[in-house]
Amino acid sequence: MALHAAAPACAVFCRLPSPSPSHVGGRRSLPAVASPRGVVSAAPLRTRAVPTKAIVNSDGIPETSDSPHVVCFGELLIDFVPTVNGVSLAEAPAFKKAPGGAPANVAVGIARLGGSSAFIGKVGDDEFGYMLADILKQNNVNNQGLLFDPHARTALAFVSLRSDGEREFMFYRNPSADMLLEEKELDLDLIRKAKIFHHGSISLITEPCKTAHIAAARAAKDAGVLVSYDPNLRLSLWSSPEDARDGILSVWRTADIFKVSEEEVSFLTNGEDPYDDAVVKKLIHSNLKLLLVTEGPDGCRYYSKDFSGRVGGLKVSAVDTTGAGDAFVAGVLSQLATDFSLLQDEGRLREALKFANVCGALTVTQRGAIPALPTRQQVLDALANFVA
Repeated sequence: MALHAAAPACAVFCRLPSPSPSHVGGRRSLPAVASPRGVVSAAPLRTRAVPTKAIVNSDGIPETSDSPHVVCFGELLIDFVPTVNGVSLAEAPAFKKAPGGAPANVAVGIARLGGSSAFIGKVGDDEFGYMLADILKQNNVNNQGLLFDPHARTALAFVSLRSDGEREFMFYRNPSADMLLEEKELDLDLIRKAKIFHHGSISLITEPCKTAHIAAARAAKDAGVLVSYDPNLRLSLWSSPEDARDGILSVWRTADIFKVSEEEVSFLTNGEDPYDDAVVKKLIHSNLKLLLVTEGPDGCRYYSKDFSGRVGGLKVSAVDTTGAGDAFVAGVLSQLATDFSLLQDEGRLREALKFANVCGALTVTQRGAIPALPTRQQVLDALANFVA
């Protein structure tokens, strides 16, 4: 995984600009090469992030078409992950910087598995933004929908890891570039030509990205694109739990596939039991094709109009659970994009979910999200020894 490794560990502000509050998620004017305020552009010699096309890989997966099968919309950022577990952010001796952001994790995860994906979003016109654009390119993710904002920084997230690998987040985005994507900047053709449109809820929190997000999802729905939705709840980013619940559910009815964690089931149902099928089924609307509930190391549950059940997970020693749910989603969507009939065949769906569970499990064995996402061959090797 030489191409996919995160940058070496560094102190918390390693390679950041000189100390200033505006340098962490805030706005500021850039040097003379920047565009005038209000005009979004790429850096010199980068008119847009270079679109790429996946090539035949070691697993024999063929080259993708110019229209990616899965388009992921939302945030792309830098996670700073402690080099040791079980300490607070203040106590961490050093941090390893790792690319992340839930929708971007899914896009890279799909490409790693041999699928065809694209990412739409915005990063800062800064070194971290360029680094993230290059990482998408290195991982064969189409990034023609990625923009650079000259007046806002790339988002940062500091992640503290408990001894069991679970996380707490502290975000620097006030505002960050991803929050400033506007509807007029969307590459709607990229969305309309996709088979699947995947999105989360973080970009529903503030304007102008909220309007852009809703327009992107509407364009996908109107074009008959299958819509996948993982709310990826980050309660600290919302103004209140009520706003978070309302915001997440505001686009819920547009979803064909809805993936939630046990904690999100409880949150969205106002504290009801996430293990009660009657409670979970409250999250099924009339047009939903598949509801997925992830249960960490225990696997997942699935619900459709015709069948429901549980698929066990692969037990591993967790180092960092960041990106596990995104790896699971990538595992599901990478298979669904090639064959929608999985939604009607319970046996084949269970096999697809078993594959996705292993994707999530392998991801928690390393630090960081994108650096830990597995290749198709790694998943197949793990499946050979997997007893659900």
